[in-house]
Amino acid sequence: MKREEFRFFHRLRVRWAEVDVQKIVFNAHYLMYFDTAVADYWRALAMPYEEAMHLLQGDIYLKKAGVEFHASARMDDRLDVALRCSRIGNSSMTFLGAIFRGEELLITCELIYVFADPATQTSRPVPQALRELLTGYEAGEAMLQVKTGSWQELGTDAGRIRTEVFVREQRIPADLEWDEADATSLHAVAYNRLGQAVATGRLLPASDGEAKVGRMAVHQVLRGCRVGEQVLRTLAAAAERRGDRVLKLHAQRTARDFYARLGFTPEGEPFEEAGIPHLTMTRALPLAR
Repeated sequence: MKREEFRFFHRLRVRWAEVDVQKIVFNAHYLMYFDTAVADYWRALAMPYEEAMHLLQGDIYLKKAGVEFHASARMDDRLDVALRCSRIGNSSMTFLGAIFRGEELLITCELIYVFADPATQTSRPVPQALRELLTGYEAGEAMLQVKTGSWQELGTDAGRIRTEVFVREQRIPADLEWDEADATSLHAVAYNRLGQAVATGRLLPASDGEAKVGRMAVHQVLRGCRVGEQVLRTLAAAAERRGDRVLKLHAQRTARDFYARLGFTPEGEPFEEAGIPHLTMTRALPLAR
């Protein structure tokens, strides 16, 4: 196998607990590496696994795993674990995997999963929606669609995400989460290929060419998967179309690096909002591609 045969890669560094006295990785850990990569593969599909499987009325179980060793990984190696879905049968899905150190192929594997009833663990046909999701990803198709609209159009889905992230996860009082700006803002909601709403944000009316983005929220499982970036770019494009020159937002301190990677810079002193440390951050429009 070669690197160019894959479009999905999961990167890791070999830790001391995973190696023997010769600093060579224990064989059993390679299966753990592949298992970890499979979890991230579902995230690459913008799919919150547990909720998606509930929607699909099933679950996925590993039936067979085969590993072939070509060379050993060692302590502190940076490894890329590659995966691709190579075949979808009636109820089974075959994944081919490879572990690379740079361009050097170390390990290959074949993983066969079965879609099954979670209560009885008896096999079921792979749902058409899941089949299309897997084949679409491997064909390079987009896994997200970002829709924009009014609160009346998107408020149900946007509100559900914001409730989960801000009210339940971050424990912001519900009466602080909802305000009159929702009615006048442009809202964006990202949907995966299963129709699940997984991220949201809003663009407030402009003032003197300054656009303000707020209420950016991403499903907890999908953070770090560029889902929020797509929402932000969609809102920025809308601001640019109406002639705004600057994009401004109140970033939670823990999200500072996310916005900095997109060219936003801090402005003024940190402050608290709803009991959470924030920074004002700005950047000129348009956003760099």
